[in-house]
Amino acid sequence: MTFNRRQIMTGAAGLIGTAALGGITMPRRAFAQNAIPTYTPESGATLRLLRWVPFVKAEEEAWNANTRAFTEATGVEVRIDQESWEDVRPKAAVAANIGSGPDLVMGWFDDVHQYPDKLVDVTELGTALGEAHGGWYPGLEGYARRDDSFIALPLCAIGNAICYRASQVEAAGFSEFPNDTAGFLELCTALQANGTPAGFPHGKAVGDGNNYAHWLLWSHGGRMVDESGAVAINSPETLAAIEYARALYATFIPGTESWLDINNNRAFLAGQCSLVANGVSLYYAARNDPAMQEIADDIRTTTLPVGPVGESVELHQTSTLAIFNHTPYPEAAKAYLAFMYEADNMNAWIEGASAYCCQPLRAYESNPVWTSSPIHEPYSKASASLRPNGWPGPLGYASAAVMADYVLVDMFAEAVTGQRTPEDAIANAERRINRYYRV
Repeated sequence: MTFNRRQIMTGAAGLIGTAALGGITMPRRAFAQNAIPTYTPESGATLRLLRWVPFVKAEEEAWNANTRAFTEATGVEVRIDQESWEDVRPKAAVAANIGSGPDLVMGWFDDVHQYPDKLVDVTELGTALGEAHGGWYPGLEGYARRDDSFIALPLCAIGNAICYRASQVEAAGFSEFPNDTAGFLELCTALQANGTPAGFPHGKAVGDGNNYAHWLLWSHGGRMVDESGAVAINSPETLAAIEYARALYATFIPGTESWLDINNNRAFLAGQCSLVANGVSLYYAARNDPAMQEIADDIRTTTLPVGPVGESVELHQTSTLAIFNHTPYPEAAKAYLAFMYEADNMNAWIEGASAYCCQPLRAYESNPVWTSSPIHEPYSKASASLRPNGWPGPLGYASAAVMADYVLVDMFAEAVTGQRTPEDAIANAERRINRYYRV
């Protein structure tokens, strides 16, 4: 992992200057922006953050270093609870609905739209941060906004890209990686024939399963809903996407219908398959293991191929930070968020994540992590290129519920495994989508 540990620690602890942010002594650089609101933590405040289990150790270390610096500056202790990717969503929903548990959550996609009335409004802070740091990327911002209000703060896009073994792609007869879906199917067919198959998850994987299903649908022109939010899944384009998915699935390593987010990593690093879609964490898992240097040297990354629509349309794992309104310490929670988004601290975290987490604000796209390795390049524009899961319709309760219920993931899984015919899988998805969009 290539990052400057000293930079992370000094960035997180760089509490110089005299401008106080509600008891937090902020760096002069941040105060000079004269835009970020100040929050005074409540007396005796403590905070508890629920977050997803990190896949990159240095990302966690950088986040924790910033958190310790916040505690040193304010006296506010912050407890960080980690849960698996699949468990964050239900645990956050329970906390929101019973009004007890963590004060903040680092959650997924548009989960916060399932319980917007259970969250602290952070419009003042969200607007100020956007104005001070070049603006939020629209796709990420949409996940955190409800109408004109910020119900959360966009945190990052976890870029999704093709990771492949260069030697095995070459052995399959391809000197260059195909950039279109037709050529990609040819490559996967050749890889299977060589005993080095590809693998994409059709299981209920929060990140990889949703990313794959949405790419399949969008790349062929399919839509879950139209611009007005009317259900539009039953279309010739969706059927074409399913037929393509069935052809790809026939080339995959066995068992992908039950894969969760960790399974493609394990299969790839075990040498069982030669091509997956994943975050940059896959590369560093190999690079940081002396026993896997041959695999690490052989890894290349690229964007997902372009389908019949003729342009890149991808869903990337996105995360937001939200404050539950049951917290007894809302001012401390807002102070914590303001601190974590300060330039030195955010840049230290992005660099520590080593291309795993793509920045939420445009001012941070010049972070040197993006040019430090050619492996990072496909991940560098994730925040700019992502389309939200409800696209092209509005985000809200319905889009969040459809995502949480894995409707699109299940539609493709039912069809590729033969559980339903393609037409019946589409009809079932349509029924399930309508259940949410007609509420």
